[in-house]
Amino acid sequence: MNISIASGKGGTGKTMISVSLAEILGPDSVLIDLDVEEPNAGLYFAKALEKSQTVNRMIPVFDYERCTFCGICVNVCAFNALFMLPSEIMAFPELCHSCLSCFYNCPQAAISEGKHAIGNIDEHLLANGVPLITGCLMVGEAQSPPLIKAAKQAALPYKSMRAILDCPPGVGCSTLEAIRGSDYCILVTEPTPFGYHDLRSALEAVNLLDIPAGIIINRWRGADAGIDTLANQYRVPVLARIPFNKALAVAFAEGRPPMTAMPELKGILEGVISELQVNGS
Repeated sequence: MNISIASGKGGTGKTMISVSLAEILGPDSVLIDLDVEEPNAGLYFAKALEKSQTVNRMIPVFDYERCTFCGICVNVCAFNALFMLPSEIMAFPELCHSCLSCFYNCPQAAISEGKHAIGNIDEHLLANGVPLITGCLMVGEAQSPPLIKAAKQAALPYKSMRAILDCPPGVGCSTLEAIRGSDYCILVTEPTPFGYHDLRSALEAVNLLDIPAGIIINRWRGADAGIDTLANQYRVPVLARIPFNKALAVAFAEGRPPMTAMPELKGILEGVISELQVNGS
């Protein structure tokens, strides 16, 4: 069972929910940090590094003994990543999407698959016995979905466990890749106009991917700011409301596990887990 923790906007408490669920579920779960541009789930646990690997994606490499400069590779590139000069074809890795169109369409078989490093995947064992898989994108790399996909592949040895996927903020390509294939998506929001606006976009995204979802309202102060109405409109349950707690915010900012500052958070999230189990998710 894969549970993705997502949100329409940043700063709503996705990582807080993710690390707390991993702490509650214990060694029967695996925590996967897919916010590869700024992973931080591992900051809240003592951990030991098990292994690390570099992730590469394909970029074209040209054999000029075979190349006839016919220009087909440049014409089939949908991302304008190739530029032909009189004696060279320039490839721009930051534009290349590794789609292999140039490779498969070259009539002279003059293109081979080169490697371009985009980031690392680290596997840790947390102090409570939970495996943590973290993707970390290299500085300057613009495309995070290939690394997110690789991090999910690295978690396949743990497929018999419950996977908690801490997803990137927003509803862009990286978030869609992160939540794709989940059995359930928990959308974390806050009762503010920004939270309401971006939650609507997130609900559209999970509908697009046909993934069942539920909502957790964080920093709740007694008013839902229209989120309840939005949940009814999309026929998505509000799984829990986490009251605003300054001590919780301070503990999280200091890198301390959230439930040390707010013990009642454990009961709230245990109720979420029970509800998911009751509904067969």
